Amino acid sequence: MAASGSLNENFLKCLPDQSKTPNPISDVVYTQSNNSFSVILNMHIQNKRFKATTTAKPLAIVTAQRESHVQTTILCAKTHGIQIRIRSGGHDAEGLSYISDVPYVILDLFLLHSVDVDISSATAWVEAGATLGQLYYHIYEKSKVHAFPAGVGTTLGTGGHFSGGGYGNLMRKYGLSVDNIIDAKIVDANGNILDRKSMGEDLFWAIRGGGGASFGVILSWKINLVPVPATITVFTVNKIVEDGAADVLYKWQEVAPNLDQDLFIRAQHSVVDGTKGGKKTVRVAFVGEFLGTIDRLLPLISKSFPELGLKKSDCIEMPWINSTLYWDRIPTGTPLETLLTIPKEPMTIYFKSKSDYIKTPIPKKALYAIWDKFIESRSMIMQWNPYGGKMAQIPSLATPFPHRAGNLFKIHYLSLWTEDGDEANNRYLNISRSFYDLMAAYVSKSPRETFHNYKDVDIGANHPSNTTSLDIARTYGSKYFKNNFDRLVQVKTRVDPLNFFRYEQSIPPKSSN
Repeated sequence: MAASGSLNENFLKCLPDQSKTPNPISDVVYTQSNNSFSVILNMHIQNKRFKATTTAKPLAIVTAQRESHVQTTILCAKTHGIQIRIRSGGHDAEGLSYISDVPYVILDLFLLHSVDVDISSATAWVEAGATLGQLYYHIYEKSKVHAFPAGVGTTLGTGGHFSGGGYGNLMRKYGLSVDNIIDAKIVDANGNILDRKSMGEDLFWAIRGGGGASFGVILSWKINLVPVPATITVFTVNKIVEDGAADVLYKWQEVAPNLDQDLFIRAQHSVVDGTKGGKKTVRVAFVGEFLGTIDRLLPLISKSFPELGLKKSDCIEMPWINSTLYWDRIPTGTPLETLLTIPKEPMTIYFKSKSDYIKTPIPKKALYAIWDKFIESRSMIMQWNPYGGKMAQIPSLATPFPHRAGNLFKIHYLSLWTEDGDEANNRYLNISRSFYDLMAAYVSKSPRETFHNYKDVDIGANHPSNTTSLDIARTYGSKYFKNNFDRLVQVKTRVDPLNFFRYEQSIPPKSSN
């Protein structure tokens, strides 16, 4: 392979030759010699683990403003043997959308962020660089009784969030984002722009939950909006171990997946100061959203989940759009326009994500053992998200996302820290892995299922070289996609047989082994 310097020179020369539009691509290309390179690079690195000076840097960043810029970047990168990393929101838990240890360029889509809402058909076209906050706000501009099922992090980019599934608090009523996508535009490895009709149903199936970056560059999605009441209710009820959190949480495991589909209650665990001199304990926050009023919610909870002890004073009625701020822990009274704002500086924390699926209730006695280990970590948050409802009704083969009926809830383990340095990184990563090992006895098995949008290279990864081992890919692919992995490989083999679109956990074609 040619030296990276000559690779970059050839790539940069190729761009204006390929780009025939009146809007020159050179205006949106940043090389390492450009004064704005570091600013653009770091703008959407949400995990500080990947902001170290020793982390590999791209040869260039292309901040595409038009579809033609995406096409040109793909064609020139392919011609000169340079890999691309495709970034929308920058929340990739392992940084795979913007780092690599082979020569690469970043195709950053954050400037492709238009949202075109058509209330008459209850649909919208959303460009891949739009954040969830931007999408939610523009829906609200047109209607106070429409929404879209997606995540609670308002700065998530729709490109990656949707293509990995799109998981959020409306899922028990309406399923995932991918269950409500009806069309898409993608640029393939040959630079062609395809919609649902021209890409075919197999590729359209694959990009709705199989990770779009294995198959091309998602430009935009067409989504179906869903109806919501003009007034919904949110609430938070906190329980600590000393106040009987185990009793409530054990009951939650039994009832949360079977509650009315209009009700979603997350159980979020964190380590807090206890009631006894300096001793730490666990607080479980039961955070809920109900698609209706308080007067309808309270009798429902009283009948199905009285152990929660929900009171009217715990509840807040609001329009659905305001609930997006509530779930993202944005202070009450913050103007809704904050949903449109992209922070100039991303989060300054280090984090590691892992996930599990639970099919049988975790015994009450085991909860105490889990919490003892959890308290030792001090740096972790656990989010237990209930299934049931619509999630149990959609077949596991309908999209690549297979985690449907049979699951009580999903756990997201999130380790957070602020200390700098390799020693701190290694210590907290080991804490995360140790806790994950402890949970093995209580979670899904053969395979131990994992959520694709919470990428975790610990479960298997290929090196982003010219070949991608199908055997290695199966180790992580079976956990992310279960039996859908083989169909994803078939689609990949047809649409990208030379494996241009690849990264450490991409889907390989059959010929890669």
